[in-house]
Amino acid sequence: MKKLLPIALLLSIFATWDLPAQAFEINGYVALEGRLFMQDSLYIGQEDNNASIAMAPEFYHESPSGSSLTFVPFYRADSADSERTHFDIRELNALLVHDTFELRLGIGKVFWGVTEFVHLIDIINQTDLVEHIDGEEKLGQPMAHLSVPADWGVLDFFVLPYFRERTFPGRDGRLRTPLAVDTDNAVYEHSSEENHVDFAFRYSQIFNFGDIGLYYFKGTSREPLLIPSVKSNGRTVLLPYYQLIDQVGMDLQLVTGNWLWKLEALYQDNDTKNYFASTGGFEYTFVGIGDTMIDLGLIAEFAYDDRDDEATTPFDEDIFGGLRLGLNDPAGSELLMGLSYDLDNKGNIFQLEASRRITDTIKIFLESWVFFNTEPGDYYLYSIRDDDFIRLQLFYYF
Repeated sequence: MKKLLPIALLLSIFATWDLPAQAFEINGYVALEGRLFMQDSLYIGQEDNNASIAMAPEFYHESPSGSSLTFVPFYRADSADSERTHFDIRELNALLVHDTFELRLGIGKVFWGVTEFVHLIDIINQTDLVEHIDGEEKLGQPMAHLSVPADWGVLDFFVLPYFRERTFPGRDGRLRTPLAVDTDNAVYEHSSEENHVDFAFRYSQIFNFGDIGLYYFKGTSREPLLIPSVKSNGRTVLLPYYQLIDQVGMDLQLVTGNWLWKLEALYQDNDTKNYFASTGGFEYTFVGIGDTMIDLGLIAEFAYDDRDDEATTPFDEDIFGGLRLGLNDPAGSELLMGLSYDLDNKGNIFQLEASRRITDTIKIFLESWVFFNTEPGDYYLYSIRDDDFIRLQLFYYF
């Protein structure tokens, strides 16, 4: 019942908002997806391939005053992994606009970050890990978000009254750890568990030469520790343990000619191991190659985490190199390729993303991830060493 309270609150806001007939705008997408895994699975029960369908309609209304209502549900049905078949409310919120502030109430999404390959500081929303291992897909977060813009910058205040647990692939899903994660028995440091109230504050400013953001977060960590546990049936699983943290962080982006410099950094205080982590680098863009419309960007970044082998991400001391190709054609054709190299464990990840519009409403997206030179010391990458995949998506936008 407690989990339904944020949704009930927002539905009551929608019900009492004075809407003229046919005031809502409706758009969104439906996507067909196929994932082909190039090697046999490592673990019993996993499928070699899977297909799925996802949909994310968006219902939006804006009043003459600039205030608005947004509702974005999301659903995916997957042929292989029951955990990947899931429903979520990405957004369900009311935005109240005043001359000196904006207030958003409900379930929302907030993104912080500037780097290409690793997003360290994006802490407001929980990661929807069954959607993708890159961590960029997020669950909707119940929040009260007050934003106060001024000439000297923007102040954002967040009250987060309910915690969302991370999703993980099931026993039949690919790209998982050797031991399945038991998401039904998560453990919390605080007795309030998912009802612990979290807080965050952020200052940001845009300059002629770039932008900067500084933040402080206090509450339940979005990134769980995974603790082995033996169930009553004798099966060993991993239990997600969510600890309380205090975290400060920053993001910085500077533009100098064709150069774009990027930095994300954080320091976290917790009862397990305080740590510092950062990622940064540059992107240099060659504009109009050979007197054409084609742009080519060269990307180099470095990620560091002083927890070393105790880090809960695979990127504790890694370098990344990549290129971004934009054809600037009517179809919006784009290509992004990248290669990571772990300086400690020598593991590599190759990533490729390509997209192109077929019509005004249909877009095709191709993606591939390849893992190689993985070593047992790199626990996460080693556990998915045979999960190289190609992913093809066909989006219909309405």
